[in-house]
Amino acid sequence: MSDNVARRGFLVGGAVLLAAGCTSNEPAAAPSSAAPAPAPAASGNDQPGTKVVIGFSAPAADHGWIAAIAKNAEATAKQYTDIEFKPVEPTNDINQQISAVESLIAAKVNALVILPNDGQQLNQVALQATEAGIPVINLDRIFPDKLAYRSWIGGDNYGMGVAAGHFVGEQLKGKGVTNPVIVEIQGIATLPLTQDRSKGFADALKTYGFSVTAKQDAKFTVETGNQVATSLLQAHKKIDALWNHDDDQGVGVLAAIKEAGRNEFIMVGGAGSLNAMREIQSGSSVLQATVTYSPTMASSAIKLARLIAQGKGMSDLVENQVPQSLTLASETITKENVEKYLALGFES
Repeated sequence: MSDNVARRGFLVGGAVLLAAGCTSNEPAAAPSSAAPAPAPAASGNDQPGTKVVIGFSAPAADHGWIAAIAKNAEATAKQYTDIEFKPVEPTNDINQQISAVESLIAAKVNALVILPNDGQQLNQVALQATEAGIPVINLDRIFPDKLAYRSWIGGDNYGMGVAAGHFVGEQLKGKGVTNPVIVEIQGIATLPLTQDRSKGFADALKTYGFSVTAKQDAKFTVETGNQVATSLLQAHKKIDALWNHDDDQGVGVLAAIKEAGRNEFIMVGGAGSLNAMREIQSGSSVLQATVTYSPTMASSAIKLARLIAQGKGMSDLVENQVPQSLTLASETITKENVEKYLALGFES
Protein backbone atom coordinates (compact mmCIF):
# COMPACT_ATOMS: atom_id res chain seq x y z
CA MET A 1 0.00 0.00 0.00
CA SER A 2 2.10 2.61 -0.50
CA ASP A 3 5.07 4.06 1.25
CA ASN A 4 3.75 7.07 -0.52
CA VAL A 5 1.76 4.40 -1.99
CA ALA A 6 2.29 1.78 0.62
CA ARG A 7 -0.61 0.89 2.62
CA ARG A 8 -3.30 -0.80 2.45
CA GLY A 9 -5.73 -2.90 2.71
CA PHE A 10 -8.61 -4.47 4.75
CA LEU A 11 -11.08 -5.26 7.35
CA VAL A 12 -11.04 -4.45 10.94
CA GLY A 13 -10.76 -7.95 12.03
CA GLY A 14 -7.90 -9.34 13.97
CA ALA A 15 -8.85 -10.93 17.20
CA VAL A 16 -10.28 -7.83 18.64
CA LEU A 17 -11.93 -5.34 16.35
CA LEU A 18 -14.46 -5.79 13.66
CA ALA A 19 -15.03 -2.64 11.78
CA ALA A 20 -13.66 -2.86 8.40
CA GLY A 21 -11.53 -4.38 5.96
CA CYS A 22 -4.39 -1.38 -1.45
CA THR A 23 -4.76 1.26 -4.02
CA SER A 24 -4.67 3.25 -7.43
CA ASN A 25 -3.28 6.39 -8.88
CA GLU A 26 -6.53 8.26 -8.90
CA PRO A 27 -8.30 9.62 -5.84
CA ALA A 28 -11.11 7.43 -4.63
CA ALA A 29 -14.29 8.38 -6.26
CA ALA A 30 -17.73 7.57 -5.29
CA PRO A 31 -19.73 5.87 -2.83
CA SER A 32 -18.62 2.98 -0.87
CA SER A 33 -15.80 4.50 1.06
CA ALA A 34 -18.26 6.28 3.33
CA ALA A 35 -17.90 4.70 6.73
CA PRO A 36 -20.84 2.58 7.84
CA ALA A 37 -22.92 4.03 10.67
CA PRO A 38 -21.71 2.82 14.06
CA ALA A 39 -23.64 -0.04 15.61
CA PRO A 40 -24.81 0.78 19.12
CA ALA A 41 -22.28 -0.44 21.67
CA ALA A 42 -23.55 -2.39 24.65
CA SER A 43 -21.74 -0.04 27.02
CA GLY A 44 -23.11 3.10 25.39
CA ASN A 45 -19.70 4.04 23.97
CA ASP A 46 -21.33 5.59 20.92
CA GLN A 47 -23.47 7.91 23.03
CA PRO A 48 -22.19 11.53 23.10
CA GLY A 49 -19.47 12.07 25.67
CA THR A 50 -16.73 14.56 26.44
CA LYS A 51 -15.96 16.82 23.48
CA VAL A 52 -12.62 15.92 21.93
CA VAL A 53 -10.49 17.41 19.15
CA ILE A 54 -8.89 14.76 16.94
CA GLY A 55 -6.03 15.80 14.65
CA PHE A 56 -5.46 13.85 11.45
CA SER A 57 -2.46 13.65 9.12
CA ALA A 58 -1.94 11.41 6.10
CA PRO A 59 -0.15 11.39 2.73
CA ALA A 60 -1.60 13.09 -0.33
CA ALA A 61 -4.44 11.26 -2.05
CA ASP A 62 -2.51 10.29 -5.17
CA HIS A 63 -3.63 6.70 -4.82
CA GLY A 64 -7.13 5.24 -4.54
CA TRP A 65 -6.43 3.51 -1.25
CA ILE A 66 -4.90 6.61 0.36
CA ALA A 67 -7.76 8.77 -0.86
CA ALA A 68 -10.21 6.38 0.78
CA ILE A 69 -8.22 6.55 4.04
CA ALA A 70 -8.85 10.30 4.31
CA LYS A 71 -12.47 9.98 3.21
CA ASN A 72 -13.22 7.26 5.77
CA ALA A 73 -11.58 9.18 8.61
CA GLU A 74 -13.61 12.31 7.92
CA ALA A 75 -16.88 10.42 7.42
CA THR A 76 -16.51 8.59 10.73
CA ALA A 77 -15.62 11.76 12.64
CA LYS A 78 -18.82 13.37 11.32
CA GLN A 79 -20.88 10.58 12.85
CA TYR A 80 -20.06 11.81 16.36
CA THR A 81 -21.30 15.10 17.77
CA ASP A 82 -18.56 15.00 20.40
CA ILE A 83 -15.69 15.00 17.84
CA GLU A 84 -14.09 18.10 16.36
CA PHE A 85 -12.12 16.78 13.39
CA LYS A 86 -8.96 18.74 12.64
CA PRO A 87 -7.21 17.44 9.52
CA VAL A 88 -4.06 19.04 8.14
CA GLU A 89 -3.14 19.38 4.46
CA PRO A 90 -2.19 15.95 3.10
CA THR A 91 1.31 15.80 1.64
CA ASN A 92 3.91 13.37 0.34
CA ASP A 93 6.70 15.66 1.54
CA ILE A 94 8.22 14.36 4.78
CA ASN A 95 9.20 17.79 6.13
CA GLN A 96 5.78 19.22 5.36
CA GLN A 97 4.07 16.38 7.18
CA ILE A 98 6.34 16.90 10.19
CA SER A 99 5.46 20.60 10.22
CA ALA A 100 1.76 19.80 9.90
CA VAL A 101 1.89 17.40 12.86
CA GLU A 102 3.81 20.01 14.87
CA SER A 103 0.97 22.46 14.21
CA LEU A 104 -1.51 19.95 15.64
CA ILE A 105 0.69 19.50 18.71
CA ALA A 106 0.79 23.28 19.16
CA ALA A 107 -3.00 23.37 18.84
CA LYS A 108 -3.15 20.91 21.78
CA VAL A 109 -5.52 18.46 20.15
CA ASN A 110 -6.84 15.69 22.41
CA ALA A 111 -5.62 12.86 20.15
CA LEU A 112 -3.69 12.46 16.91
CA VAL A 113 -4.29 9.94 14.13
CA ILE A 114 -1.23 9.74 11.89
CA LEU A 115 -0.59 7.69 8.77
CA PRO A 116 3.03 8.68 8.19
CA ASN A 117 4.64 8.88 4.78
CA ASP A 118 7.54 7.13 6.47
CA GLY A 119 7.32 5.81 10.03
CA GLN A 120 11.05 6.09 10.63
CA GLN A 121 11.26 9.71 9.53
CA LEU A 122 8.17 10.85 11.44
CA ASN A 123 9.03 8.89 14.57
CA GLN A 124 10.53 11.92 16.33
CA VAL A 125 7.54 14.19 15.84
CA ALA A 126 5.23 11.42 17.05
CA LEU A 127 7.41 11.17 20.17
CA GLN A 128 7.00 14.93 20.62
CA ALA A 129 3.23 14.53 20.57
CA THR A 130 3.34 11.72 23.11
CA GLU A 131 5.66 13.73 25.37
CA ALA A 132 3.20 16.62 25.13
CA GLY A 133 0.52 14.32 26.54
CA ILE A 134 -1.28 13.78 23.23
CA PRO A 135 -2.08 10.11 22.51
CA VAL A 136 -1.04 9.10 19.01
CA ILE A 137 -2.99 6.51 17.06
CA ASN A 138 -0.51 5.19 14.51
CA LEU A 139 -2.33 4.14 11.34
CA ASP A 140 -0.86 1.42 9.12
CA ARG A 141 2.81 2.40 8.52
CA ILE A 142 4.28 1.88 11.92
CA PHE A 143 6.60 4.09 13.96
CA PRO A 144 9.67 2.06 15.01
CA ASP A 145 9.62 3.43 18.59
CA LYS A 146 6.67 2.09 20.61
CA LEU A 147 6.93 5.15 22.84
CA ALA A 148 5.86 7.21 19.81
CA TYR A 149 2.29 5.94 19.81
CA ARG A 150 -0.48 4.92 22.19
CA SER A 151 -2.12 2.47 19.77
CA TRP A 152 -1.33 1.06 16.35
CA ILE A 153 -3.95 -0.21 13.90
CA GLY A 154 -3.23 -1.59 10.46
CA GLY A 155 -3.52 -4.43 8.00
CA ASP A 156 -1.89 -7.84 7.93
CA ASN A 157 0.46 -7.97 4.95
CA TYR A 158 1.68 -11.50 5.69
CA GLY A 159 -1.97 -12.51 6.12
CA MET A 160 -2.79 -11.13 2.67
CA GLY A 161 -0.25 -13.47 1.14
CA VAL A 162 -1.51 -16.41 3.18
CA ALA A 163 -5.12 -15.76 2.13
CA ALA A 164 -4.13 -15.45 -1.55
CA GLY A 165 -1.98 -18.57 -1.36
CA HIS A 166 -4.73 -20.67 0.17
CA PHE A 167 -7.26 -19.54 -2.43
CA VAL A 168 -4.89 -20.41 -5.27
CA GLY A 169 -3.87 -23.70 -3.65
CA GLU A 170 -7.42 -24.84 -3.03
CA GLN A 171 -8.58 -23.90 -6.52
CA LEU A 172 -5.72 -25.67 -8.26
CA LYS A 173 -5.89 -28.77 -6.06
CA GLY A 174 -9.63 -28.92 -6.68
CA LYS A 175 -8.96 -28.98 -10.43
CA GLY A 176 -6.32 -31.65 -10.06
CA VAL A 177 -3.56 -29.37 -11.34
CA THR A 178 -0.01 -30.57 -10.72
CA ASN A 179 3.21 -28.59 -11.20
CA PRO A 180 1.29 -25.35 -11.81
CA VAL A 181 2.77 -22.19 -13.30
CA ILE A 182 2.09 -19.53 -10.65
CA VAL A 183 3.13 -15.92 -11.25
CA GLU A 184 3.17 -13.08 -8.74
CA ILE A 185 3.02 -9.34 -9.42
CA GLN A 186 4.28 -7.43 -6.38
CA GLY A 187 4.01 -3.76 -5.46
CA ILE A 188 7.46 -2.37 -4.63
CA ALA A 189 9.80 -5.30 -4.05
CA THR A 190 12.09 -3.51 -1.60
CA LEU A 191 9.33 -2.61 0.88
CA PRO A 192 8.94 -4.78 3.99
CA LEU A 193 5.18 -4.89 3.42
CA THR A 194 5.74 -6.39 -0.05
CA GLN A 195 8.22 -8.90 1.32
CA ASP A 196 5.72 -9.91 4.00
CA ARG A 197 3.02 -10.43 1.38
CA SER A 198 5.33 -12.57 -0.77
CA LYS A 199 6.43 -14.65 2.19
CA GLY A 200 2.85 -15.31 3.26
CA PHE A 201 1.97 -16.34 -0.29
CA ALA A 202 4.97 -18.69 -0.57
CA ASP A 203 4.33 -20.22 2.87
CA ALA A 204 0.68 -20.94 2.07
CA LEU A 205 1.46 -22.39 -1.37
CA LYS A 206 4.05 -24.67 0.21
CA THR A 207 1.32 -26.45 2.19
CA TYR A 208 -0.12 -27.61 -1.17
CA GLY A 209 3.26 -28.58 -2.58
CA PHE A 210 3.28 -25.53 -4.88
CA SER A 211 5.70 -22.65 -5.37
CA VAL A 212 5.91 -19.36 -7.29
CA THR A 213 7.27 -19.79 -10.81
CA ALA A 214 8.04 -16.12 -11.47
CA LYS A 215 7.49 -12.78 -9.77
CA GLN A 216 8.08 -9.17 -10.66
CA ASP A 217 7.23 -5.87 -8.98
CA ALA A 218 4.95 -3.25 -10.52
CA LYS A 219 5.51 -0.22 -8.25
CA PHE A 220 1.82 0.07 -7.25
CA THR A 221 0.96 1.96 -10.45
CA VAL A 222 -1.55 1.17 -13.19
CA GLU A 223 1.00 1.83 -15.93
CA THR A 224 3.69 -0.43 -14.50
CA GLY A 225 1.10 -3.06 -13.67
CA ASN A 226 0.18 -3.13 -17.34
CA GLN A 227 3.82 -3.34 -18.46
CA VAL A 228 4.78 -6.08 -16.01
CA ALA A 229 1.70 -8.17 -16.76
CA THR A 230 2.36 -7.86 -20.50
CA SER A 231 5.93 -9.05 -19.98
CA LEU A 232 4.93 -12.02 -17.82
CA LEU A 233 2.20 -13.07 -20.22
CA GLN A 234 4.68 -13.04 -23.10
CA ALA A 235 7.21 -15.04 -21.07
CA HIS A 236 4.73 -17.72 -20.01
CA LYS A 237 2.52 -19.14 -22.72
CA LYS A 238 0.52 -21.03 -20.13
CA ILE A 239 -0.24 -19.81 -16.61
CA ASP A 240 -2.36 -21.54 -13.97
CA ALA A 241 -2.65 -18.75 -11.38
CA LEU A 242 -1.63 -15.13 -10.92
CA TRP A 243 -1.56 -13.13 -7.70
CA ASN A 244 -1.45 -9.35 -8.05
CA HIS A 245 -0.65 -7.66 -4.73
CA ASP A 246 -2.61 -4.49 -5.35
CA ASP A 247 -6.02 -3.82 -6.89
CA ASP A 248 -5.01 -0.31 -7.97
CA GLN A 249 -2.14 -1.57 -10.12
CA GLY A 250 -4.49 -4.43 -10.96
CA VAL A 251 -6.40 -2.08 -13.29
CA GLY A 252 -3.35 -2.15 -15.55
CA VAL A 253 -2.79 -5.87 -15.01
CA LEU A 254 -6.34 -6.72 -16.09
CA ALA A 255 -6.07 -4.45 -19.12
CA ALA A 256 -2.95 -6.34 -20.24
CA ILE A 257 -4.68 -9.70 -19.73
CA LYS A 258 -7.70 -8.62 -21.77
CA GLU A 259 -5.48 -7.17 -24.49
CA ALA A 260 -3.61 -10.49 -24.73
CA GLY A 261 -6.87 -12.44 -24.84
CA ARG A 262 -5.70 -14.75 -22.06
CA ASN A 263 -8.18 -16.53 -19.78
CA GLU A 264 -6.68 -19.93 -19.01
CA PHE A 265 -5.71 -18.98 -15.44
CA ILE A 266 -7.27 -17.72 -12.22
CA MET A 267 -6.26 -14.37 -10.77
CA VAL A 268 -6.37 -13.09 -7.19
CA GLY A 269 -6.15 -9.39 -6.36
CA GLY A 270 -5.17 -7.50 -3.23
CA ALA A 271 -6.83 -4.75 -1.16
CA GLY A 272 -10.53 -4.97 -1.92
CA SER A 273 -11.25 -2.22 -4.45
CA LEU A 274 -14.69 -1.77 -5.99
CA ASN A 275 -13.12 -2.25 -9.41
CA ALA A 276 -11.94 -5.70 -8.36
CA MET A 277 -15.27 -6.55 -6.75
CA ARG A 278 -17.17 -5.66 -9.91
CA GLU A 279 -14.85 -7.92 -11.94
CA ILE A 280 -15.44 -10.74 -9.48
CA GLN A 281 -19.20 -10.18 -9.57
CA SER A 282 -19.28 -10.38 -13.35
CA GLY A 283 -18.36 -14.06 -13.29
CA SER A 284 -16.67 -13.64 -16.66
CA SER A 285 -13.27 -12.36 -15.51
CA VAL A 286 -10.07 -14.23 -14.71
CA LEU A 287 -10.15 -12.23 -11.47
CA GLN A 288 -11.95 -14.58 -9.12
CA ALA A 289 -10.97 -13.23 -5.71
CA THR A 290 -9.26 -10.38 -3.90
CA VAL A 291 -7.81 -10.41 -0.40
CA THR A 292 -8.56 -7.44 1.80
CA TYR A 293 -6.42 -4.65 3.19
CA SER A 294 -9.15 -2.13 3.71
CA PRO A 295 -8.86 1.65 4.06
CA THR A 296 -11.76 1.38 6.49
CA MET A 297 -8.99 0.99 9.06
CA ALA A 298 -9.01 4.81 9.12
CA SER A 299 -12.60 4.74 10.37
CA SER A 300 -11.58 2.46 13.19
CA ALA A 301 -8.57 4.64 13.98
CA ILE A 302 -10.89 7.62 14.53
CA LYS A 303 -13.11 5.53 16.79
CA LEU A 304 -10.07 4.42 18.79
CA ALA A 305 -8.80 8.00 19.07
CA ARG A 306 -12.19 9.10 20.44
CA LEU A 307 -12.30 6.30 23.02
CA ILE A 308 -8.72 6.93 24.16
CA ALA A 309 -9.24 10.70 24.41
CA GLN A 310 -12.39 10.12 26.45
CA GLY A 311 -10.69 7.58 28.71
CA LYS A 312 -12.85 4.69 27.56
CA GLY A 313 -12.09 1.11 26.61
CA MET A 314 -13.65 -1.12 23.96
CA SER A 315 -17.06 -2.31 25.08
CA ASP A 316 -16.65 -5.91 23.91
CA LEU A 317 -13.40 -6.39 25.82
CA VAL A 318 -12.95 -7.00 29.54
CA GLU A 319 -10.03 -4.56 29.88
CA ASN A 320 -10.58 -0.91 30.74
CA GLN A 321 -8.24 0.46 28.06
CA VAL A 322 -8.05 0.29 24.27
CA PRO A 323 -5.41 -2.30 23.18
CA GLN A 324 -1.95 -1.14 22.20
CA SER A 325 -2.04 -2.93 18.87
CA LEU A 326 -4.77 -4.08 16.48
CA THR A 327 -3.91 -6.11 13.40
CA LEU A 328 -6.80 -6.40 10.99
CA ALA A 329 -7.68 -9.68 9.34
CA SER A 330 -7.17 -10.16 5.62
CA GLU A 331 -10.32 -11.73 4.24
CA THR A 332 -10.94 -13.39 0.91
CA ILE A 333 -13.63 -11.85 -1.29
CA THR A 334 -15.17 -14.16 -3.89
CA LYS A 335 -18.29 -14.17 -6.05
CA GLU A 336 -20.08 -16.00 -3.23
CA ASN A 337 -19.55 -13.30 -0.58
CA VAL A 338 -18.78 -10.12 -2.54
CA GLU A 339 -22.14 -8.49 -1.74
CA LYS A 340 -21.29 -8.06 1.94
CA TYR A 341 -17.98 -6.36 1.15
CA LEU A 342 -19.20 -3.75 -1.35
CA ALA A 343 -19.81 -1.15 1.38
CA LEU A 344 -16.16 -1.44 2.40
CA GLY A 345 -14.64 -1.07 -1.07
CA PHE A 346 -12.91 1.92 -2.63
CA GLU A 347 -12.59 3.19 -6.19
CA SER A 348 -9.24 2.69 -7.88
